[in-house]
Amino acid sequence: MLAQIPKEERPRERFLQRGADALSLTELIAICLGSGRKGQSVLSLAETLLSRFGGLSSLLEASVESLTEVKGIGIAKAIQLQAAFALAKRCNRKGGSARCFISGPEDVYTLIAPEIENEKREVLALLMRDARGYIFHHEIIAMGTLSEVIVHPREVYHQALHHRAFSLIIAHNHPSGDPHPSQADLELTKLLVVSGNLLGVRLDDHLIIGRSSYVSLWSEGVIKNSKY
Repeated sequence: MLAQIPKEERPRERFLQRGADALSLTELIAICLGSGRKGQSVLSLAETLLSRFGGLSSLLEASVESLTEVKGIGIAKAIQLQAAFALAKRCNRKGGSARCFISGPEDVYTLIAPEIENEKREVLALLMRDARGYIFHHEIIAMGTLSEVIVHPREVYHQALHHRAFSLIIAHNHPSGDPHPSQADLELTKLLVVSGNLLGVRLDDHLIIGRSSYVSLWSEGVIKNSKY
């Protein structure tokens, strides 16, 4: 328990003195847990969790049931962890505003794949470009099921117009790992192209993200009269 650890080594004390960046992953998880169990310190319990799930990425996806299989993790602690993980995920989905120049589909994939390729449900990301080709804002605008994500053109172009985008790119994941476009993917793309032409906000590409791979509908010739 925290009281049994030397004061200078307590995660909360170190957090206050040095800030979050100075703490290890184990220490940050220990703070989320709050306490250990009889005979096991909170740091040891945090290490056990990371070892049990093989790292942070798997721990982030752990269910309450699998968390409570670890001795010392009851329902309350499991919920605490899941709440902390959910906040982190929501923060990532809110979007980014750093400017990034995009010269082709590979650049888009490099930018957006880390955010969506491991999602268990289909999600759709909207990337907005200025007149010089820079991505200046991106965000997740829709979440679907294991096999589809439904989005209406007005949801896409409402955000694009709100942010005064010159053009846009959309990307969504296939949890199956196969990036091959479905008929619904093709139909959505064509509908967005038409809508964009009417509104004066061009759709430059639609990327489908699989497991370590992707398909660009611009490269496939589905989207014409656009450019990188």
